Amino acid sequence: MQNDRLIEIFFDLIRINALSREEKPVADYITGFLRNLGFNPVTDESYKFTGSNTGNIICKIGTGGNYLMLSHMDTARPTAEVKPIISDDKISSDTTTVLGVDNRAGIAVLLYSIEKAVKEGRKLNDFTLAFTTCEETTLEGSLNLGINGGIKSGYIFDSSHRPGKFIYSSCGAMSFKVYITGKASHSGIAPEKGINAIACAADAVSKIQQGRIDHETTVNIGKFTGGSAVNVVSESVYLEGEVRSFNIPKIDVLINEIKGKFESSAAGYGASVKFEPFWDFKPFTLSQEDEVFVKTMKMLEEINLKPEPVISLGGSDANSLNGRGIKSVNLGIGAQNPHGNDEFIFIEDLKKSSELAMKLMTVN
Repeated sequence: MQNDRLIEIFFDLIRINALSREEKPVADYITGFLRNLGFNPVTDESYKFTGSNTGNIICKIGTGGNYLMLSHMDTARPTAEVKPIISDDKISSDTTTVLGVDNRAGIAVLLYSIEKAVKEGRKLNDFTLAFTTCEETTLEGSLNLGINGGIKSGYIFDSSHRPGKFIYSSCGAMSFKVYITGKASHSGIAPEKGINAIACAADAVSKIQQGRIDHETTVNIGKFTGGSAVNVVSESVYLEGEVRSFNIPKIDVLINEIKGKFESSAAGYGASVKFEPFWDFKPFTLSQEDEVFVKTMKMLEEINLKPEPVISLGGSDANSLNGRGIKSVNLGIGAQNPHGNDEFIFIEDLKKSSELAMKLMTVN
């Protein structure tokens, strides 16, 4: 099969178990692979901020150029016991584990393409390869990617869309943590002396609109924990939630409204509340005139794909890079059903993604 080498690299990568903050085995594989091709990959110091056992891997091709090609090294769930199956035109696991297609497929495409270019003696453009940590959890790897100011644009090989589609606009997400403190008391002997933190929190949550707020905004409270025993009026509660939108002012308004609901309930119950909002990632929207947008459209047409720019309500390393002023798209590579045991990828999508990578890597 023409794509045997590409599949071989992909299988090598998915068999490496490396969750967020545990990416070193994948980093070691990538480093060795690139050194065998005569390149000089380096590890940045992002581990000081991420808590990972490795930094991001960065490899300048030629001078490093003004654009990068990037995939992340972590998976959301373990792949230690993965049993990949090739059936007809696609690759999946045996359904007892994830396949690891998110995002070992992206890494495999980049490594295969650079190896193929070198072995065929193709003239390489100047660009930078980057492989990040912690994408599945915090995006801290790409937020702290150790690249110089010469990088102006980025091509992220990570979207679950099939090749042809690419994300040019993505929402932002602001999370919040809420700490409510009441007063413990025996629930049978002296419930009147207690301040029930669970009741206080439930009162506030019941007044917060959740789910889809409008066409570009969602709200969710995803964690609610508290209490110590059934015979104790609960003294403390901890909650986590998030607001997502493409519109930063909307996020600010909703966060303030949510904070107000908790503060109002706390005042009514005589409890205290601490509300801590923070950005997970900020939204971005590229212009159709941006060079990275125009170039992506053109390259997709050149490999006989219909370009289809799409929006996303999920975050990725593209959010981090755009937030740093590096205009970036997240390219569809066909990593379908990410994070589930039914993950799969069409072999044709691996092949098409490698064609696109070759377009970016080589002088045409």
